[in-house]
Amino acid sequence: MRAVSKHLLGGLNATTFLRRHWQKQPLLVRGAFPAFEGVLDLDEMQELACREECDARLVLRQGQRWSVEHGPFSRKRLSRLPARDWTLLVQGLERVLPAARELLSHFNFIPYSRLDDLMVSYAPPGGGVGAHFDSYDVFLLQGPGQRRWRVGRQRDLSLVEGAPLKILRNFAPDGECVLSAGDMLYLPPEYAHEGVALDACFTYSIGFRAPSHRELVSRFLAHLDDGLEIDGRYADPDLRAQARPAHIDIGMVAKIEAVLGSITWSRRDVVAFVGGYLTEPASQVVFASPVRALTRTAFSKAVRQAGVELAGGTLMLHSGSEVFINGESHRVDGRNGAPLRELADRRRLQGHRATAAAMDVLYQWYRNGYIYLRKKRRI
Repeated sequence: MRAVSKHLLGGLNATTFLRRHWQKQPLLVRGAFPAFEGVLDLDEMQELACREECDARLVLRQGQRWSVEHGPFSRKRLSRLPARDWTLLVQGLERVLPAARELLSHFNFIPYSRLDDLMVSYAPPGGGVGAHFDSYDVFLLQGPGQRRWRVGRQRDLSLVEGAPLKILRNFAPDGECVLSAGDMLYLPPEYAHEGVALDACFTYSIGFRAPSHRELVSRFLAHLDDGLEIDGRYADPDLRAQARPAHIDIGMVAKIEAVLGSITWSRRDVVAFVGGYLTEPASQVVFASPVRALTRTAFSKAVRQAGVELAGGTLMLHSGSEVFINGESHRVDGRNGAPLRELADRRRLQGHRATAAAMDVLYQWYRNGYIYLRKKRRI
């Protein structure tokens, strides 16, 4: 894990931050990233917003009326925007920009299993997305420019009816602050907030996923269904005639209850589900296999010299002897699993640490486009 700098959390170490603030109370940090200039400029951001594989939105406000457009956009559309009162957002920067992945690495005191993505928003004066709340933790890191934030621990979470965004109907902030480049605001789930650009500005949002219990249950049941092997078919050789043919007999209910009661799962099943679920790539992610793939021997030699690194869209976690990558599960023993777990933790691996068995796995991932060879001077 990367050491937390003295600036990032306002002088707090990771343990103290997690105990005092994580999912409890906001934290304002001045100069979290001193002299922070962001990871891209407006032209680069607009280029991403025009790409098919990027998730981009455009939010416009006219008085009390809001509208939302979804990308990809054309350069012509973006060039015709008004002088104020709009916001361009691009999600998943870490999938396409090495500098974005480097920025996210500063937050790895929070497990990767909780990390969602890095989103950037750009707004001219007056731009914002309205007063709202998120169901997850978020760090709001200010890039170039200034944004005023109003924040409150709001109990009334009712929304404006008919709005294309989830805008709070009765926003009542407790306080406000102005963030300049390098300042950062941490907000726990369901803290109401509203950010308005004071001048042309960028804001980077580091969000952490928090799936609802309903989604977890639904996805877990689907996971179980994929592996269920239950033989037999409903039978009732003891069926008797009944006076009311529309009545569901208690005997039928008992038989079906017994079948359903035979469905069980273990901790290993849950681990397999969690690993696959949390590493499932976003729908926009496409992995490109190498055009001219190296042979296994040439790949091994190249890895020994330069090492490997996860591709931008790759998600990788581990638990015990299980390693999960992009929704796939791989069972590995301790010695061969160690370099793969290191790759998951550090997102890169020095080649001399890979065993022969680990190299076989790495080669398959290389052919799939999940990892790539590092350049010798890559930072």
